[in-house]
Amino acid sequence: MKLKERISIDEFDDKKFNARFDEDSNNKKAVLTHYLHNYHNGVKDHFKKEAAHYLKQIVEYKNEEEKLNLVEDVALQQLLFEVEDVPFPTPEKYDFKFIDLFAGIGGFRIALQNVGGKCVYTSEWDTNAKITYRTNFGEVPFGDITKEYTKNYIPKKFEVLCAGFPCQAFSIAGYRKGFHDTRGTLFFDLEKIIEKHRPKVVFLENVKNLVSHDNGNTFKIILEILEDKLGYKAYTKVLNSATHANVPQNRERIFIVAFDPKQVKNYENFNFPEPIPLTKTIHDILEKGKQADNLYYKKDHQYYPELVKTMTSKDTIYQWRRVYVRENKSNVCPTLTANMGAGGHNVPLVLDDYGIRKLTPKECFAFQGYPMDKYILPNISNSKLYMQAGNSVTTTLIERIAKHIIKVL
Repeated sequence: MKLKERISIDEFDDKKFNARFDEDSNNKKAVLTHYLHNYHNGVKDHFKKEAAHYLKQIVEYKNEEEKLNLVEDVALQQLLFEVEDVPFPTPEKYDFKFIDLFAGIGGFRIALQNVGGKCVYTSEWDTNAKITYRTNFGEVPFGDITKEYTKNYIPKKFEVLCAGFPCQAFSIAGYRKGFHDTRGTLFFDLEKIIEKHRPKVVFLENVKNLVSHDNGNTFKIILEILEDKLGYKAYTKVLNSATHANVPQNRERIFIVAFDPKQVKNYENFNFPEPIPLTKTIHDILEKGKQADNLYYKKDHQYYPELVKTMTSKDTIYQWRRVYVRENKSNVCPTLTANMGAGGHNVPLVLDDYGIRKLTPKECFAFQGYPMDKYILPNISNSKLYMQAGNSVTTTLIERIAKHIIKVL
């Protein structure tokens, strides 16, 4: 075979190809990569018809445009290798199936694959997060989960629904069959998916403030929908990455684990993991040596005098708070936020042998529990990587909770 007689998922990004077939390239890539990821199990049939159609289109296009002699079977094998030759390939053997909604950069996926799960569907709307996700898992997430056609790609059967969904206020003015109205919010889309597919377990993560959001009404309605309307039994708890995952980041999040009592008879045996000692320090994560020049504050920076005056220790992480610097007295990383790279006021700073600098994107991912000996950061801007780290879950904490879920299942 000539070297040029090759095919890649990126072929679907070709502008001439999309102009010719007038179809959404991201949709094609999501369908095809989901098909390939499930090629060795029955779930592939859910995507097969459409994936085969897309594959035939691109092979015909390449043969015509590039005067090749590429056959579909060979193209399929090349694409299978492409989606499997990644840091976190889909497992061949698995104990349960799950879907990954509002998937971000795959924190839930790493955790649940580590405890025996297989992801059969992924959804994420952010373009840059999709790049990071595909780089590490070989799969392109489907897009906007609020769209009905996106929901229709979800396979019928799976055991666990995972979602780190955004927090929004619900209407308390209108009622629907006695329940508060969640329409117009992203939780409404989760509600519809749960109602249709009836997974054994719903596993949700959100900011701690969800509990007090809208004077507690938002959290109250979520639990009412899960328990009173959908018939699940929900367990909730605020956990901290520093106290429950041996990760030196002060990150409190609310977790909701809901079981369908009709499918999980011993759901009452579930409990959240207990605290564990924090044995890791920031020095287990901070990179050694000089980092990129653009991470360091220069002496002519308007706030440099304030930084130098306040930042005197190499054993702690500081926070830039708009116009002053705050030391983190607990000697762990403060909560990483999505606005770190966009002029946000919570930029974590450290003092090293070469000056005062921001955390590197790699350090931020490590403070979220990502295995940086395997996890790849794609070639996109630091600001996007910071945002992805800040929006992510602490994957090692998700894994600890997941182990307790699997014990019950």
